[in-house]
Amino acid sequence: MSLFSGGGGLDLGFERAGFEHIASFDALEICGDTLRRNRPQWKVFSGQYGDVTRVNWTAYKGTVDLIHGGPPCQPFSVAGRQSGSKDTRDMWPAFIDAVMSVKPDAFVAENVPGLLDPKFNKYVHTAILEPLEPSYHIAKFKAVASDFGVPQVRKRIIFVGFRSPKAAKFFEIPQITHFPNDSLFSSGRCALGARAALGLDDIGFDCFAPTLRSGFTGPRKTTSILNSKASQKVWEKLLIWPNGVQKSREEAVMFPPENGHFRLSVQDCALLQGFPEDWLFEGAVYQVLGQIGNSVCPPVSYAIAESVASALRA
Repeated sequence: MSLFSGGGGLDLGFERAGFEHIASFDALEICGDTLRRNRPQWKVFSGQYGDVTRVNWTAYKGTVDLIHGGPPCQPFSVAGRQSGSKDTRDMWPAFIDAVMSVKPDAFVAENVPGLLDPKFNKYVHTAILEPLEPSYHIAKFKAVASDFGVPQVRKRIIFVGFRSPKAAKFFEIPQITHFPNDSLFSSGRCALGARAALGLDDIGFDCFAPTLRSGFTGPRKTTSILNSKASQKVWEKLLIWPNGVQKSREEAVMFPPENGHFRLSVQDCALLQGFPEDWLFEGAVYQVLGQIGNSVCPPVSYAIAESVASALRA
């Protein structure tokens, strides 16, 4: 079962790992539209019906092996001003309520690295670990998108919990599958840089794309994926324009930036996030960028799902 499903990044990874979908919940109607478009057979609740604070979870007790979700990260991100529990968007209590009501064999939750800042130590201990640890054996670790073949600098904190001590014992943090081209391990699978991943010409320089900003944050209805001044310098070196993302590749070609850099489309941004080409997003450009930027990269979620499945089978 999926909570805070967004654009479906976690859902896709767990589907690929063999988990059978039971239900997805998201408070944004546009996210529900995306999930229904791509997986019409899934049971999707969105809008007021996807608000996890209003769901009676008792109907799902005993029917769910695993709950996964990414409670909104804004309360703990720098862009969201790190207000923590004072932020009305803090949905960790709702996630924990669902887990404790349904009692699945395992859960997976993700959030921004900022959650582990020292200022949130007390919050993590009292609001997340204390309610769950009497029933679950919990591991937490950092997942780096480029370690799993995603051409982007993106880090997330992952919490994994098991009811069974045996499953917890057999759980292994997902092993890195890809390495940078200049790595000592480059004889294995290499993670492509942003230009190579997009099929752009070799300019003698390439690197991972900076973390893509969600279109649901920052200026209203922004069509930019730029998240900092530092990242702007990286995009400039890549000769890629991070502002004014277009609805389609055709439109991106029709409206080149004045500096001649490559203009991105939403399809390109989805590729840089690790989504498959056939996964289509509903909504205006800023809504699509919001769904992409808020998602767990599917290759990362697949690696996590595989490790969780292996532990549950042990």
